[in-house]
Amino acid sequence: MRGTGAELRREDEKMKMASVSLRQSHIPQLSENERKKWNLLFAVIFNPISPHFISNAAADNSESKRGEMQQERPRILHYDESWKPCLKDIHPVYLVVYRLTAFCLLLVALSFDVAAHGGELFLYYTQWAFTLVTIYFGFGLLLSINGCLQHHKANRSSDYLVSEEVEQGLYVPLARGVNETGVKSPNRLECPGEQHCSRTASLCGYLFQILFQMTAGAVSITDTLYWTLIFPFLHIKDYELNFLTVVAHSLNAILLLGDTAFNSLGFPWYRISFFVWLTSIYVIFQWIIHACVSIWWPYPILDLSFKYAPLWYLVVALMHIPCYAIFVLLVKIKHLVLSKWFPQSYQFCP
Repeated sequence: MRGTGAELRREDEKMKMASVSLRQSHIPQLSENERKKWNLLFAVIFNPISPHFISNAAADNSESKRGEMQQERPRILHYDESWKPCLKDIHPVYLVVYRLTAFCLLLVALSFDVAAHGGELFLYYTQWAFTLVTIYFGFGLLLSINGCLQHHKANRSSDYLVSEEVEQGLYVPLARGVNETGVKSPNRLECPGEQHCSRTASLCGYLFQILFQMTAGAVSITDTLYWTLIFPFLHIKDYELNFLTVVAHSLNAILLLGDTAFNSLGFPWYRISFFVWLTSIYVIFQWIIHACVSIWWPYPILDLSFKYAPLWYLVVALMHIPCYAIFVLLVKIKHLVLSKWFPQSYQFCP
């Protein structure tokens, strides 16, 4: 009887295990390819619409204070904001010299980096950001040179008008900026509170401003992630930094911060959408490359076969907000400090 009872218990246990395995077999199990397809579907849906949601969330957050609502509204970009320093005492030629120096340094560093590592270097988002900064300073150099020429012509015509009016004995009211004949007085005779002329910027001026805001966000997210997350992990693995790696993750940020300190370009919250679109273009570029060619992923978190790929995509998308906020905060600090220290010379409106 004992043996029979033991056999019955074993049979019962086998039946229970069989029923459990049968139930588990009916539970749908996702294969690696199926999981990759679902991750791709999530990323395709989230990637194009993320700039809209992030920019709206940033704008809503910035508009929570009444004092900041006026600053975040779109304003007209004047033609001289792309090449005129934020202080009247600084001649525009100094910004030309700075942008020329920065462009040469970045171009030399980029050339050495590509010569050392080849074209595969452009698979990294960091190299995209570094190249964009180089293009920014090259484009800004051309605009600054053109602005200096216009500034020089305006000064020469202003000197001629002033000398002619003095000979004719005409009175020039400086407060209004217009003389009795209806001719506008030169910019350097305008009152300190007047910042810009009424001439709006051209298409190149708007493209340069967008490039500045997009590049600043890209540099911020690449350098911040590298020095706070990637570098400590590599340091644990006894990874040796070379000079070009340090330059790629520091020189662009340093030079861009210097230009930000002296230029007259605004940095509103709603322009974060261009920054997010840049990242979206990079991600789509990686998808196309890996769909056509079997190649390694420059960043493992982009691998769609990874189990938590959708979560990593969401985390990286949300990180755009604090990284963009870094430059927004720096521009606001510049406005507060320079307007307080140089109230008569400061001519920038964020």
